Amino acid sequence: METILEFLKQTGFYLAASQWKALVMIAIACLLLYLAIAKKFEPLLLLPIAVGMLLSNLPGANVYHPELFAGGTINWPAFTDTAGLLDYLYLGVKLGVYPCLIFIGVGAMTDFGPLLANPKSLLLGGAAQIGIFLTFAGAVLFLGFTPNESGAISIIGGADGPTAIFSAMKMAPHLLGPIAVAAYSYMALVPVIQPPIMRALTTKAEREIQMKTLRPVSQLEKIIFPIAVTIFIGLLLPSATPLIGSLMFGNLLKESGVTERLNKTVQNELMNITTVLLGLSVGATATAGIFLSWSTIKILLLGVVAFGMGSAGGVLLAKFMNLFLKEKINPLIGSAGVSAVPMAARVSQSEGQKANPSNYLLMHAMGPNVAGVIGSAIAAGIMIALFG
Repeated sequence: METILEFLKQTGFYLAASQWKALVMIAIACLLLYLAIAKKFEPLLLLPIAVGMLLSNLPGANVYHPELFAGGTINWPAFTDTAGLLDYLYLGVKLGVYPCLIFIGVGAMTDFGPLLANPKSLLLGGAAQIGIFLTFAGAVLFLGFTPNESGAISIIGGADGPTAIFSAMKMAPHLLGPIAVAAYSYMALVPVIQPPIMRALTTKAEREIQMKTLRPVSQLEKIIFPIAVTIFIGLLLPSATPLIGSLMFGNLLKESGVTERLNKTVQNELMNITTVLLGLSVGATATAGIFLSWSTIKILLLGVVAFGMGSAGGVLLAKFMNLFLKEKINPLIGSAGVSAVPMAARVSQSEGQKANPSNYLLMHAMGPNVAGVIGSAIAAGIMIALFG
């Protein structure tokens, strides 16, 4: 009988009686699974995140030990004795490996042609990052976050999950779980959040503006671009080099025309494997002690504010530029400056066609969209350089 009682005391059912917060986290994980499967909200990453959250919050499972990574360092002596499965997988996040591998895949799937065909798109992508810096100021001045925490939280406004994760690891690793969940949740909600902002800031006449077909971009331009960007940004902002270098390396694999096998591998096998490992690892950090707090609620609120302001920034700059341009820009493409590729560009296309069925804005919107990827990485580099 004593043996049976001892066994029962070791079960998760018994342990859950004194760990009600873990049960809440299990419920949240199941909610995220529902959103990923039934509602298809960023399922490729939200589903692994939800499973990682579920596994790390099962009482007694011991697959993840946050104390091994306390204080921003890895407790190697204790690691070899107590580490669980997700502790080992989490090393790829802790050491900054997974986000950079994801960026290689993103670069291989990105066409910078629309940006090169219309360099003004770079300004729109930059303007959309204003949400990052305004949110940083608000988090520091009004919500009591430290500068490094505020810097990590503000990157949510760039709508770029890997960049948000990379920044959180450098500046506020204890907030990684809430930041990652918020970043990918808002990326999934782009078609819900952006249209009301776009319509509120533009007139029907502005939304009806038709833009000329983009000029063809030569292969030589596409090859030179990633090399030049890597050198320039690497020299200007060394802290952004891991992300920008990975992004441009992936793009060079695509555009060089001599590494097709590597290009396909990066776009498919490498991207898929890294996505699974990244999602499980990030989800594991969303433990009850960190996730169920007022800080998490504030992070979620700051994230949506940052994302909204970023979308508005691109639209407003496009309207301002139209005061001086002969060939007018449809302001709707400015909202695509957040780096949710290609979803934000599709939203610009959809809103443009609602105003004018013959409007075709997708390729024009891809310019600010891919510029936003670069812009968010640069913004993250600035924050890391200052507060990392």
